[in-house]
Order: sequence, then structure tokens, then C-alpha cells
Amino acid sequence: MDDRRVNISRLRVKPNSRLRLDTFDPASILPWHKPPKSLHLLRKLTRRLHTLTELLFAQNRWAVLFIFQAMDGAGKDSAIKHVMSGLDPKSTQVFSFKTPSEEELRHDFLWRCIKNLPERGRIGIFNRSYYEDVLVTRVHPELLQARHLPACCVTPAIWKERFEDIQCLERYLTRNGTVICKIFLNVSKAEQRRRFVARLSDPAKRWKISLADINERRQWPRYMAEYQAAIRATSTDRAPWYIVPADNKWFARLAVAEIAVETLEHLNLSVPTLTYRDRRLLQHARRRLRA
Repeated sequence: MDDRRVNISRLRVKPNSRLRLDTFDPASILPWHKPPKSLHLLRKLTRRLHTLTELLFAQNRWAVLFIFQAMDGAGKDSAIKHVMSGLDPKSTQVFSFKTPSEEELRHDFLWRCIKNLPERGRIGIFNRSYYEDVLVTRVHPELLQARHLPACCVTPAIWKERFEDIQCLERYLTRNGTVICKIFLNVSKAEQRRRFVARLSDPAKRWKISLADINERRQWPRYMAEYQAAIRATSTDRAPWYIVPADNKWFARLAVAEIAVETLEHLNLSVPTLTYRDRRLLQHARRRLRA
């Protein structure tokens, strides 16, 4: 049985790199030449992840934020479901950010995500995030008008300023004990088409697709250019981006699980050490229970 693990270092985007998305193969399954027994490997990784999240909750020092971004049909929901769903609810929370509400549009573009950040001891999972406002909004500039910003704030430098705002937010969070890991599920246009056709052919899955999803395929080159720009501008040592090949769902799930495990392992989590006073109190409690 092939128990090799995914080498996620090759998926990590180095800071200030001249990233080109077209050099990343969405169908890659390295380190394998053919599919391994992926379900066994995924179960092994999720068990390890469960142990680590229990230590994270017990230690109560770090917060962890995973951000998922991708084109429609790339498998964000299934990756989150298969990798994260087995975790203890007390230490995990998932938020999906869709079209902004009227209330959200009356605030700055970071607000709706900031108010849902994970507290210490917990993992927060963002299915889409504030990155939508430097991706979708750049492809559809009319969405910027919906925020009713003062004219002096809408300048040719607005996107550069938003990248700076995102970097400042992520630097602030990491300085205050929040570990940030950002994952771009890189699906090919051909694979997205295949998945859309499969959804349309399955009555149980037709609700997952709309005419707007299909129309957005016309903007594919523009989306890839904006993803490339956003990832280039915001991948840092503190808050790195990982580009995960997503044409093979089993591989994307293994890679996401590996990224999550390694992210938590780097925190050197352990069971909290009790003080002398706490140990005395527990000894007293034990005597009372035995009595």
C-alpha cells in the first residue's frame, strides 16, 4: 500500500514570486503516477487532524484560519466536507460568504469576514472570503458601485490599496496568535465544464448550478489573471497561499488534509501543564469523588 504523503512545499507560493498560474497543472497527482488507495490515506490524515484540533482547543493559545478560494465547481464544499467534517464541532466553525447583503454592503469590504474570525483554540474555515472583493469585483466593476464609496476612494490605485489592506489585516492577525493558511483549488476550464454537465444530468444536483455560473465561464481568462495578481500580492511567510491541483477530487482532498495537518503540527501543540495549585485542587476533587 502506497502511504506516501503529498509534498505541500511545492504547492506553496513563495512571497514576491513571479507566479504564473498557467505553469501549474490542475490535473497533477504527484507524488503518484496512478491513484493510490486515497480513502485510506485520507482517513489516516483526518485522524491525525482530529488529534491536533483537540490539542489546539485544550491549549487555547492559537486560532487557525483556513481560507478557500476557487472557481465554481472546483470542489471547495466537498474538500471542506471530507477533510474537516470529522472534527469536533467545539473546535471548528465554517462560514460561507456569498453575495453581500445590504447590511454588509454598508460596511467596509473586510467587515463581514472580520466579525466571523475564529477565537483562540478554534479553527475557522472560510468558504470564499474578503478575497472576493479583489477577484469578482475586479471582473465586474459594477459591484464596486453597490458599496456607494466616496468618489475620492475609488481611484486607479484602489486594487493595490486593497491588497495592502489585506496584507495589513493578515499581519495584524498573525501577530495576535491567528495562523492563516489560504488555499486556491486550481481546476481547469475543461474539468469545470465536465462537472457542470454532470450536475445538469443529475436531478439531485441541478440546484447547485445556475445560468450565472455558466455565463461566468466567458470570463475565465480574466478570472485567472485576477487570481494570479491576488495570490502574487498577498502570499507571505505569515499567511501563505497554496495552489492545489483540483481536477482530481481525491488528490485535492489529500493535499488539503496534508496542508491542514502540517499547519497545526508546526504549532508544537501539547496538553496544557497544570500549575501546582491546580494539581492540589484536582487531588482534593479526586478525594471527594472517592468519598
